[in-house]
Amino acid sequence: MIIVMQAEATAAQISEVEGALQTWGYEIHPIYGVERTVIAAVGAPTQDEARVSEQVESLPAVERAVLILKPYRFASKEYRPEKSVVKVGDVVIGGEGFVMMAGPCTVESEEQLMETARAVKAAGATVLRGGAYKPSTSPYSFQGMGEDGLKLLAQAREETGLPVITEVMHVGNIDLVCKYADILQIGTRNMQNYDLLIEVGKVKKPVMLKRGMSSKIEEWLQAAEYIIKGGNEAVMLCERGVRTFETYTRNTLDISAVLAVRELSHLPIVVDPSQGTGKSSMVPAMCKAALVVGADGLLVEVHPNPEKALKDGAQSITIPAFQTLMQEMAVIASAIGKKL
Repeated sequence: MIIVMQAEATAAQISEVEGALQTWGYEIHPIYGVERTVIAAVGAPTQDEARVSEQVESLPAVERAVLILKPYRFASKEYRPEKSVVKVGDVVIGGEGFVMMAGPCTVESEEQLMETARAVKAAGATVLRGGAYKPSTSPYSFQGMGEDGLKLLAQAREETGLPVITEVMHVGNIDLVCKYADILQIGTRNMQNYDLLIEVGKVKKPVMLKRGMSSKIEEWLQAAEYIIKGGNEAVMLCERGVRTFETYTRNTLDISAVLAVRELSHLPIVVDPSQGTGKSSMVPAMCKAALVVGADGLLVEVHPNPEKALKDGAQSITIPAFQTLMQEMAVIASAIGKKL
């Protein structure tokens, strides 16, 4: 349930409403805005909400109480009608601009990472991606450099000024990854790792939640709900393709998910066309499609020598290809009133 207070509500009246909700067994999450206060109330039995909403509306300075029927509440547009933004230093995801996050799928060496970081920064990227820990279907494939990879990412940030996004895979690694990263990425395999989501909800770092490879949009938003309910509202979603019967592409990139999220949620949404297609030849076109359809940014894999990559070289574009892509994206962005 969402309680909207009147614009002239006093601090005492707001406190009275919060106290009443807590007495009725609700956990409250107030948003103290410049013009008015909105209170999200969750946790009490849903069968009592209709009765309670009538009682709440009878309290002084309450404008209205809105029942939320969706299984996700904090991630819904009823909770926050306007689109939320995630800030990472000077980078704003979900605002007027379009954010390019680029870098290697996996940190392989200092030379490989630094060459890529310098190049994507020069081309216009504002966030550096790179995996220090890599979940793999095969236990024999490269699993990442671990903390050494995190240290290299921090070194790249120090030189380029680019904030870093990297994946956290285990509850026990959250503190370590937070020490080096600016944005925590939850991968597709962990979208429904609820223990991890709950713990990430307790930290003060922005989180990018990738869609599960076989997950419905409602399940994806409920996963985001775990993080927001824990107290961390700096959440963005990432569409990275879903598993279908198609075998030509690695996944089927669901561009329509961007529009669906726009209708259902206030959370920013980013698209990963590299994982979404698995083919470097398709990445540029899908980047442009994501921009046009209304995504807030991209997560693109760039490698100086994709043919020698230890992981996912087939879906990584070269540095020259990324430079060309950025030039083409700038033209499209200008035409539709966006700014890279």
